[in-house]
Amino acid sequence: MGKIDNGIVAVTSLWADERVYWPVHAMPYTPASRLPGGERDPGFRTKPQLAVELVQAAREAGIGFRAVVADCFYGDNPGFTDALLAAKVPFVLALKPRKGTWAPADQAHTPVEAARDLGWRSPNRPGRWRRIQRRFRDGHSESWWAADAELGGFGPDRRLRLVVATTDPASLPGHSSWYLLTNLPRPAGRRAQQANLAEVVRLYGLRNWVEQGYKQVKGELGWADFQVRSDRAIRRHWALVCCAFSFCWQTWLADHPGRPEPPDPQAASTATQGAQPTGHRGGTGRASVVADGVASGAGLADPMDRVAALLAVVVASAPTAAAPSAA
Repeated sequence: MGKIDNGIVAVTSLWADERVYWPVHAMPYTPASRLPGGERDPGFRTKPQLAVELVQAAREAGIGFRAVVADCFYGDNPGFTDALLAAKVPFVLALKPRKGTWAPADQAHTPVEAARDLGWRSPNRPGRWRRIQRRFRDGHSESWWAADAELGGFGPDRRLRLVVATTDPASLPGHSSWYLLTNLPRPAGRRAQQANLAEVVRLYGLRNWVEQGYKQVKGELGWADFQVRSDRAIRRHWALVCCAFSFCWQTWLADHPGRPEPPDPQAASTATQGAQPTGHRGGTGRASVVADGVASGAGLADPMDRVAALLAVVVASAPTAAAPSAA
């Protein structure tokens, strides 16, 4: 296959900013073919349906976040976007560049066609494109271009916006061009619009931590090393891996106490409805339980505040049956 794979698929949620990223929830996905009733089985959930449940779980846990960010697997799913809209959850989701959309014959029908209609001629004649700066965790920055495009029912002043971001509006290179669906409203002023475009692009850029987190929990912490176990045991294993991930962050931050946090003025003030912002972004404000004596605050990643809750997932269920012997 060219990659390491296994037969258990999980749908996960991860909290991230420019400084830290940490696992929030994980749920196993069971294909319809493995259930007695198939897709009509009461226990069947698609991956987008499970993802909606994870968003709801994060809000119920009081975890503040600016927006839900996901790749085109979720952005192209109307059920997922409709559920987030109904719950009034802000989001920034990717779309496939050539995802077809109904529109009159003389208008754009795909995101990439909508991007080509934005009037780019040169950096001095950019049309509707606006230059933005992307700043990265290692300190370097890149110049990108972003714009609000119109496609079918998506538009700058509509309920859903199509934001296009790229390093080169002339060629729209596949490896550095994003087509983003968002319900974050566009401000009225021109300068505010440019700042808003930069914010949308910044948020989607945080999705890279999802892939980075998967590499670390799978390659270093044994996420997939559960052998042949029951569903309950696999969930416990994942919870313990998440705890280990949290402890790794605490250790890293202890070794880098003076590292400044990147500026993010909107994170605390724009926490989603129902999620109360606390002492630091994503934090709970509760004293740490497992790591006794470690002071909570800006120098401590939020996972440490969540360790007790993660461990509760493990101990809340009845013990698994003991095996008569070990291989």
